[in-house]
Amino acid sequence: MDSPRVKIFAGTSNVELAKKIAKKYGTTVGDAEIVRFKDGEVYVCVDETVRGRDIFVIQSTSEPVNENLMELLIFIDALRRASAKSINVVIPYYGYARQDRKSRPREPITAKLVANLLTTAGATRVLTLDLHADQIQGFFDIPVDNMQALPLLAETFIKRGLAGDKVVVVSPDIGGVKRARKLAEKLDCKIAIIDKRRPKPNMSEVMNLIGEVEGKIAIFIDDMIDTAGTITNGAEAIMQRGAIEAYACCTHGIFSDPAIERLEKSCLKEIIITDSIKLSERKKIDKIKVVSVDEILAEAVKRIVNNESVSALF
Repeated sequence: MDSPRVKIFAGTSNVELAKKIAKKYGTTVGDAEIVRFKDGEVYVCVDETVRGRDIFVIQSTSEPVNENLMELLIFIDALRRASAKSINVVIPYYGYARQDRKSRPREPITAKLVANLLTTAGATRVLTLDLHADQIQGFFDIPVDNMQALPLLAETFIKRGLAGDKVVVVSPDIGGVKRARKLAEKLDCKIAIIDKRRPKPNMSEVMNLIGEVEGKIAIFIDDMIDTAGTITNGAEAIMQRGAIEAYACCTHGIFSDPAIERLEKSCLKEIIITDSIKLSERKKIDKIKVVSVDEILAEAVKRIVNNESVSALF
């Protein structure tokens, strides 16, 4: 599948995933030098010709978010100045996606600001995975393909026999009902919804449970797990209401402190995540299982290159 007009490059945030995507596509990661000077400045130099080529840069804007975002912007600028034909930015995890609207006066809409920065730097297309809010696609004036990891997560549970009437899919909040319903359709089961409130950022409290969980194996689904308060509190609540076991799955395992400690102590039997964000060694625990999105993203790259439908994948 390797094409001389297509080159795939990796930022430093998730080199392993970039290499997997390149391998699935049938090529290798391109040569580029990325240096961080002692004062924090980032330097990027592309060490092979990209003139007239279709370029794909793979970089999650995960922790450290600002450093990885700035690196990506500089990478794009280097490619634009080197006369790349197209600059397709593959962002498995889109940082700042939770700041997608104004809920209070004088708040920023940072997800839109990041979209503007990427476009101004020279990106011609964005390929991402499970945006926190679908409407973020509308923040861009360039094409955006938002892929879904849900079929991959569903397949993982089906292979383990976790499907049918014995299972209930739980949405950890009202906003995630659509996602939970899609997973429930694939697992051929019903859903339950947790009604929560946030007294302050990164803190949640379970208020009510809508749906039946007694005697069921519960599977929580969310787009991301950050400090894990929502998931662990929710799991505790449904176990108190008669659930037999509790699992969780998400696309983006952010796992900011104290997430790992909470997950390890929780009643969750297993947490299944994707490799959209590189899982550091200190965050690797037996409960966390990682499935790769390399095939999904590599197939999307192929379809973009061949001018084929990306949405047909789903």
